[in-house]
Amino acid sequence: MIGVGKIKQYSNVLEKPLSKGKQEVSLSAFAFLFSELVQYNQTQVDNIAELERRLEDAGYAVGGRVLELLCHRDKGNRRETRLLGILSFVHSTVWKVLFGKVADSLEKGTENEDEYMISEKELLVNRFISVPKDMGTFNCGAFVAGIVRGVLDSAGFPAIVTAHFVPVEGQQRPRTTILIKFAEEVLRREARLG
Repeated sequence: MIGVGKIKQYSNVLEKPLSKGKQEVSLSAFAFLFSELVQYNQTQVDNIAELERRLEDAGYAVGGRVLELLCHRDKGNRRETRLLGILSFVHSTVWKVLFGKVADSLEKGTENEDEYMISEKELLVNRFISVPKDMGTFNCGAFVAGIVRGVLDSAGFPAIVTAHFVPVEGQQRPRTTILIKFAEEVLRREARLG
């Protein structure tokens, strides 16, 4: 046999370590794959809202898996139990693993106690997408909103998560804001933990 003794043999795939390994994916490969995901889902729906929902559902599945992987690899199977802790985890750790950098900002909503916003000047999934005029408000950030919702739901922080374009004065492209509106139960639990 070739390579006997050089590679440790594992009897079960579950015994293999989850090392960090190379964490980079070719940007062009990601852009192509994401474009195909959008185009495929576009053929399956009748309106923009349904397309965004399908992208969010695809992102939701990714978010649950990302949380599992990061908690196992980086946190020794510990999960955040506080609201600000999980938001900071998403804003920094999750964003860095997915997009190679920390998100531009994390802000608390001024009008509602249960709203938080993660803003990104140029969200990766919107960078290479050109939206036809007939699709007006379509935002591929719905995929990232789904990832964030998947992470939060899997961590026990149910929320409604949506992606919005916010125009920035003096810039051609709008900023993308991920709006997080937590369920009432999360706020009650947080108040009890005080």
